[in-house]
Amino acid sequence: MTEPIDATAAIKTLREAAELNLDDPLRKGSLLLFPDYGQLVVTGDLHGHRRNFEKLVKFCGLQSAPTRSVILQEIIHDDIERADQIDASHELLLDAARWKCEFPDQVFFLQSNHEVSQVTGHGIMKGGHSVLEGFVAGVEAAYGPEKTPDVLEAINTLILSYPLAARTEHRLFISHSLPGKREIDEFDPSILNRKATLEDLGEGPAAKFLWGRRHPPANIERLVEMLDADLFIMGHQPEPEGFRTEGQRVLILASDHNHGVFLPIDLAKPVTMDDLLKRVRKFVAVA
Repeated sequence: MTEPIDATAAIKTLREAAELNLDDPLRKGSLLLFPDYGQLVVTGDLHGHRRNFEKLVKFCGLQSAPTRSVILQEIIHDDIERADQIDASHELLLDAARWKCEFPDQVFFLQSNHEVSQVTGHGIMKGGHSVLEGFVAGVEAAYGPEKTPDVLEAINTLILSYPLAARTEHRLFISHSLPGKREIDEFDPSILNRKATLEDLGEGPAAKFLWGRRHPPANIERLVEMLDADLFIMGHQPEPEGFRTEGQRVLILASDHNHGVFLPIDLAKPVTMDDLLKRVRKFVAVA
């Protein structure tokens, strides 16, 4: 899907995708509500992993599968192993925006802490490098210093258009993370009823939704009541094997490495955790 980057065209695509996110007919506030038919393909964090994204596009075949949808999350901030490497994950974000524009009723995004950090300037270090600075450097290398501010503004516009979570008719709740042990007492689930503001995302209830780690069973049972769900699917936490369960109700997916996975879900049927685990697919299995 990669094409030569033109700043004017890229900005237009990013802004168009943002408008589509905000006007999505499945969206209510910051929540996507999926119907009880079709298939939903859920990914974990992508972090610029182009090969897995291309395999995802191939598997989904959206042009010939009108009732199949896909959820993307945490697309930016590539894993940089050397100081001389350039973070090109902005290119994957642009490809994802193009995909959204081509299939507006089938491609969806979820908000994540890395995307929000890029917008708010909340520093994140990976491998001894600032991922925020690396991302900006990658944009500048691709577009030049003159066009970079406009491109970054369009990227921020896209990121700020993302919903926080998704729910299915059969009580699956999908989000980047969940409020953890430290966040749950202050978490306000009403944030899902409205579009999150920059303040919400930076330090408010949406931030508590995006940064949570450590979800003991008692917390999850509280979230079952708060969020009216039975099972939770999320990313956020590194998982070398691609997926794992956390207790009986939480499935964690990772899509950002060679053992990464994705999860096709039949929206027409109730599912158990065992059902979900049987449906997990590895990207390496996509020919």
